[in-house]
Amino acid sequence: MPLDGSILGNCASEQMEALERVYGEDPNVQIAAVITIVEVVRTQGTDEEGNVGLSSSIRMRHNVPDPYRVVGLLEQAAHNVLAD
Repeated sequence: MPLDGSILGNCASEQMEALERVYGEDPNVQIAAVITIVEVVRTQGTDEEGNVGLSSSIRMRHNVPDPYRVVGLLEQAAHNVLAD
């Protein structure tokens, strides 16, 4: 089965719409850093009780040349998630 990119595409579209609502009229802002994190889950058969086994891989892409800045951005994102 091919990968369904609609989940990623919908998430990116929703993010862009949210940014437009908040910053769309401000000529002094620009998008600087972008990080995408995707979890890919694969079924791994079933065990003796019929439970489906799963494996998970995390893939990340970003446009930030400084790895320390990437870590800082991820830490800030984690803080924002936990603050909600």
